[in-house]
Amino acid sequence: MKNNMIARLALASAVAVAIAVFGANSVAKDSSNQPMKTIKLPKYKNEDFYKDGKFQVDKAKQAYFDMMAAYGYPVSASLRTNMWATDFGLGDFVNVGMAGVFWVNFQETGYFAHEIYLLPRQMIVEHGHEATPKGKAKMESWHVRYGGICTVGEEGEPLPAEVKLPKSQAKFITLSKGYMMVPGDIRTLNRVEAKHFMIAGPQGAIVSEYASFHDGEGLRFTNPNVKF
Repeated sequence: MKNNMIARLALASAVAVAIAVFGANSVAKDSSNQPMKTIKLPKYKNEDFYKDGKFQVDKAKQAYFDMMAAYGYPVSASLRTNMWATDFGLGDFVNVGMAGVFWVNFQETGYFAHEIYLLPRQMIVEHGHEATPKGKAKMESWHVRYGGICTVGEEGEPLPAEVKLPKSQAKFITLSKGYMMVPGDIRTLNRVEAKHFMIAGPQGAIVSEYASFHDGEGLRFTNPNVKF
């Protein structure tokens, strides 16, 4: 009992020190000067992922697993079991799609942990999050682990020429500013409900997302043809 009390006091002291040093609201500093690992991936075509017009989820997942292997990213049994992949129902997976794992998503306590996987040049459809009867509009931060991305939203610099937005999304994209991010970088959505999206660089991307509770009913895509 005495040892438990000492441990609790030590933990409370450590937390107090952390808050005093970093503040109650803080974010790790970007590390954009870190070199990006280069990997070699196949040049995928949409035909690789569709059969008779139907999206082949297993083939899509394997492409992500191949990328993970190239990066030396651990593929656990739980990842294989829980990972999902989508083309957003748009039939352009090589350019517009993603895979992910919702590691935790708790409505009552209001927090969420998600891993995002993107093949080279792959874009997540532009979207925003609204409040629902289950919870507040989702707030989120993105932490690049491998590869690189451009986060696109209301803030940032004009998109550089190297960021090639998919032609299939041209008339649905309303944003034109963003930030280039490499491994170690972390950024947070500028405001709740702000529209945003990300697009991977030529090496693909693995990104950790930290956020408040996610309710899919609150997703609002600018492309009305999305099926998710």
